[in-house]
Amino acid sequence: MTITIPGFDYQQISTADGVRLNVAVGGNGTPLVLLHGFPQTHLMWRHVATALASDHTVICPDLRGYGASDKPVEENPDTYSKRTMAADIVEVAKKLGHEKFALVGHDRGALVAVRAGLDHPDVITQLGSLDVLPTLDMWDILHGSNAAVAFHLYLMAQPPGLPEQMISASADAFFEYFLDAWTQNREAIPTDVRAEYLRASREAVPSIVADYRASAGIDIEHDQVDREAGNQLHMPVTVIQQDWGSMLGYDAEALWKAWAPDLEHRTLSAGHFMAEEAPAEVVEAIRTLLKR
Repeated sequence: MTITIPGFDYQQISTADGVRLNVAVGGNGTPLVLLHGFPQTHLMWRHVATALASDHTVICPDLRGYGASDKPVEENPDTYSKRTMAADIVEVAKKLGHEKFALVGHDRGALVAVRAGLDHPDVITQLGSLDVLPTLDMWDILHGSNAAVAFHLYLMAQPPGLPEQMISASADAFFEYFLDAWTQNREAIPTDVRAEYLRASREAVPSIVADYRASAGIDIEHDQVDREAGNQLHMPVTVIQQDWGSMLGYDAEALWKAWAPDLEHRTLSAGHFMAEEAPAEVVEAIRTLLKR
């Protein structure tokens, strides 16, 4: 049985280059787009989306390469660049009738959201990020044995071939490792939802790897250009994350502040999948952001 967000309608929407995204839409009011992370689909927003749909039009797409969205072959580095994925989201919102919208992303979706805010500053009204650092800073803080926590970043950064082969050979074990290791309350991801995440990820190994490979290459190039030019996120930004800074020895708020002058930075005690583990806190933070 296909799992959906209750009360949301589903449609396939084509982007500028013909890639179709699976999109769930619910509620009425000012538009809010929610972007999922790894190794998940739009379903990670099910609690948050239904709560916010009471007074917002909530749009939850599967990113290109994930879930029920198209998974184009990695023809060049830009196929899964965050710039391309951000353009997907802007196009989807436009086709739904929204020239401007608030945008919140988790994990990989947060990286897409940041790129959308930098590339489309007149479109993104408010921006939220859940439990990730901007790409440049993510790579900069990983060093020594502490980098072992992010082994998957280095594996999927390798040239096409070996990463896909290795992950496909034990796909469920690979993806389930993260669902277990990054969760404090495993009951927050029920059995049927977990099975859907594993199925969707198992069927998308090449595109998931391509997404990560882009973040070790072309995404760095794009972010570096913005950093050198002094480009920033000038809309209100809220960052919610675990206290990774104290664990790995960096000042997360300061790193974000360099990109986002109008910043609210929050830390939660929930695990990485905080939209499922602490949905009420995430909803409250998003509502506060939308009032800024």
